[in-house]
Amino acid sequence: MCARRQESSGGPAGARLVEHQPCRRFSTAATCETDSGDHILMRTLLVIAWMLLSLPAFAHKPSDSYLSLSVAHDQVEGQWDIALRYLADAIGLDRDGDGQLIWGEVRDAHGEISAYALSRLTLSTDTRTCRTEVIEQLIDHHTDGAYSVLRFRAHCAESIERLAVDYRLLFDIDAQHKGLLRLTQGGQTSTAILSQESHAREFSVAARSRWAESMQFIHEGIRHIWLGFDHILFLLALLLPAALIRAEGRWQAAGEFSSVCWNVFSIVTAFTVAHSLTLSLAALDIVRLPSRLVESTIAASVVLAGLGNLYPTMMSCRWLVAFGFGLIHGFGFAAVLTELGLPHGSLLLSLVSFNLGVEIGQFAIVAAFLPLTFLIRRSWSYPRLVLTGGSLAVVAIALVWFTERAFDVQLFPI
Repeated sequence: MCARRQESSGGPAGARLVEHQPCRRFSTAATCETDSGDHILMRTLLVIAWMLLSLPAFAHKPSDSYLSLSVAHDQVEGQWDIALRYLADAIGLDRDGDGQLIWGEVRDAHGEISAYALSRLTLSTDTRTCRTEVIEQLIDHHTDGAYSVLRFRAHCAESIERLAVDYRLLFDIDAQHKGLLRLTQGGQTSTAILSQESHAREFSVAARSRWAESMQFIHEGIRHIWLGFDHILFLLALLLPAALIRAEGRWQAAGEFSSVCWNVFSIVTAFTVAHSLTLSLAALDIVRLPSRLVESTIAASVVLAGLGNLYPTMMSCRWLVAFGFGLIHGFGFAAVLTELGLPHGSLLLSLVSFNLGVEIGQFAIVAAFLPLTFLIRRSWSYPRLVLTGGSLAVVAIALVWFTERAFDVQLFPI
């Protein structure tokens, strides 16, 4: 085509040869750009495939337990709430195999429950390990089901100035499990969130570092958003079409990066404002919703976000959708903080730190995702494979979540 235009100009052959050079350079650059775009697109498709293959692992909400310790002189009084459904998986509480736990089965397994739990918790001072014994076992109900309550006492044989806690419960069956720890002494309260990566903590009983506590909750906020696959998928579902515009009944590549950034900014800001509002209300115990309702609605919001990409007329104002469903996601973020049952002074610090961690984690996700989508937005395959295929993956995963959470069934046993 370049040669035909040059021949029509009537110029000499030598001039035509010189004019060929810019055309060749442009063609080479275009080929390189296409190859680069194909590589990026292939990586994106591999991520979507990985999401689909990992669907059973994504479908389960990580388990929690709640550990309260009260230090006085040379003793530690403790209460440990552990969900019966996770103990059933760990030590086989369902003796008759009928899929239902009854009081008799739990009562008969008191010794096994005590031995299993205490073998996975070590309390120690600077010089020795404390001797721990269970005093009483009860049953209590949290928002997500029945819990075994172990009341215990640890004898440390010396005045406790520093207390080390080594926590290893359920990590062998749930790598995402976390223990929510509250330690009180002389009217002061310290908190920690224990995980497989951070299972040991040391506390100075005489003094509490608010800075260390704040950093712990910032870290947990980041970890929560990065491991909270439902929150991530909801956000990504809203961002998948961010580098596209809807025109003439089809998706087309957006123009300038600044306009794409503004679109993303409006979505993320709306989501942030909404979940920060309900996170604060729930953490301060002003508004409470049942855990099952919250988790099921979060899953439903992910389904609708994915369907909105497949049927764009469902969601013409995406920032408003982000705000509306962000209100529900805030209650999900607050679950960790509300279950700790902290005094309001500590809760305010934890609330601000945790929310800051969530925003840091959320910003990191957007910063990694947005340039990638902008680079491949003009690809023929992006709206057809990445947007459509990614949205279908989101809908499929979220439907599993919704079914398991709303109807309390396990579709993918692990």
